[in-house]
Amino acid sequence: MIFLKTEDEIELLRKSNLLVGKTLAEIAKVIKPGVTTKELDKVAEEFIRDNGAVPTFKGFPNQYGDPFPASICTSVNEQVVHGIPSDDVVLKEGDIVSVDCGTYMNGFCGDSAYTFCVGEVDEEVRKLLKVTKEALYIGIQNAVQGKRLGDIGYAIQQHCESNSYGVVREFVGHGIGKEMHEDPQVPNYGKRGYGTMLKKGLCIAIEPMITLGNRQIVMERDDWTVRTKDCKYAAHFEHTIAVGSGEADILSSFKFIEEVLGDKAI
Repeated sequence: MIFLKTEDEIELLRKSNLLVGKTLAEIAKVIKPGVTTKELDKVAEEFIRDNGAVPTFKGFPNQYGDPFPASICTSVNEQVVHGIPSDDVVLKEGDIVSVDCGTYMNGFCGDSAYTFCVGEVDEEVRKLLKVTKEALYIGIQNAVQGKRLGDIGYAIQQHCESNSYGVVREFVGHGIGKEMHEDPQVPNYGKRGYGTMLKKGLCIAIEPMITLGNRQIVMERDDWTVRTKDCKYAAHFEHTIAVGSGEADILSSFKFIEEVLGDKAI
């Protein structure tokens, strides 16, 4: 069932999502070679709790195994999504790390993701990140009342595949509100004019997961981490948005991250 949100509920969603953006900015301050992904998780959890929220990912149930043990997902290089922070994963020069973060406060969830460069990254990889981020905003441009979910997915798919990248099918965006994952699912592929009609008050997380090689993925032995089958790099960017009568209202923000990164931002 799809729950359309009132203006008051959208403002509560905005607060949760802005906190996610600020949390990702705190992480941006400490990402560098030699830092472990567990250290990133510690920074995120402390910041989220200090701001009166709880990390929604921690303890999130898993149909395949144990609940998620951390406050953020840290997916490094060929890992697409759901990487588990660890003391054993030390970031090195040339890595990329996709950080997915969720918060819960005032009864509503926030959800956003950003792929960071660790030091200097190959130009081929920077282009993957740039195109994936572009695809996110192209998808958002199609999230307007009267269009359909297929229009969002089609726009993302066309932009990424025209650059010869793979578009992951098995993991998709989603509705969001009082629950982290609500209806409808929001694929990053599709046909124009198909799928659920977009209505004012629909709040969704749009999150392209794009690969440098083909789109095939495998699950690692921890039953959480998803990586590319060909072990080529993957990128992940995500915003939570509200559909309005005009252009979409982006409830999360990369502004805080980009203020930290400056000219090194994607």
